Amino acid sequence: MTERGKYETRLDPEYWAYVDRVNGWYPPEVLGQPIERQREIYNAMCREFHAGYPAGVTATDSLIADGDRPIAVRRYTLAGRQAKALILYFHGGGYVLGGLDSHDDICAELCAGTGYAVMSVDYRLSPEHRHPAAFNDALTAFRAVATTCSVPVVLCGESAGGNLAAAVAHATRGDLCAPAGQVLVYPSLGGDQSNGSYVEHAQAPLLSVRDLAFYDQARTGIAGVAADPTLAPLSDAVLSDLPPTVIVTAECDPLSSDGETYRDLINAAGGRAAWIEEQRLTHSFLRARKTVARAAEAFVHIVQAVDALGKSDWPY
Repeated sequence: MTERGKYETRLDPEYWAYVDRVNGWYPPEVLGQPIERQREIYNAMCREFHAGYPAGVTATDSLIADGDRPIAVRRYTLAGRQAKALILYFHGGGYVLGGLDSHDDICAELCAGTGYAVMSVDYRLSPEHRHPAAFNDALTAFRAVATTCSVPVVLCGESAGGNLAAAVAHATRGDLCAPAGQVLVYPSLGGDQSNGSYVEHAQAPLLSVRDLAFYDQARTGIAGVAADPTLAPLSDAVLSDLPPTVIVTAECDPLSSDGETYRDLINAAGGRAAWIEEQRLTHSFLRARKTVARAAEAFVHIVQAVDALGKSDWPY
């Protein structure tokens, strides 16, 4: 059982059952294990939580050419529907974990929920491939699909993937084929760790500031986050001309403040951004969407946001 502390009553009992289930598969002490062992345990947990595909969704794997190291991608489509947009999805996992299989069912459900095609990107992982490898793969994947796609492309990512999606949005401002929008789910955007949720939720279940420090170190090889928009989008000196943005965060997550800050800066720069703070949830709540009512509601909000941006709608 996880030490609950102040979160005993801040999270619903059914959500605590989810937290305990995650920690049963991937306990906090796993961070002390070698990277390959961490991946083995994480992949086993992802298989345990895999919920299958909704009816009518199929997926095919392919490669995006990128010199001598092509990028693996997985494309999801819904039978009987002509996709009116494409969701380019970047998985979470602290830049260290995950791949095409880790968030496979989530991508399938995004496809079913919107009717859009979804393409998941298997970007390179740290520490074998440090920054900017993952960002370069994400950018290459976006430009490859954006220049050949006849429908709007919506960026979507969770946690580390939210960081990559935002970094791509920043890097492609002014491009002829820019993103139609971005939906970021509890993203890591390089915010100020001396206040806000970084302090209030420093020891939150399923993600702590200690965990964040480990992943940042693995990603860059150095302590702290550099003022580089491809690494920390909040460090960008200019936040104008970004695509319509929806940030969905969890109340009990050290990264929550990043969502609020990003929204405020985009809106102050004349853009359109909405921040949805999902109450009584923690980081990684996407895996709880099948067992926890509050997480299921939050997932519906994510699907609705992606659907709206794919239609150039702004209901916020």
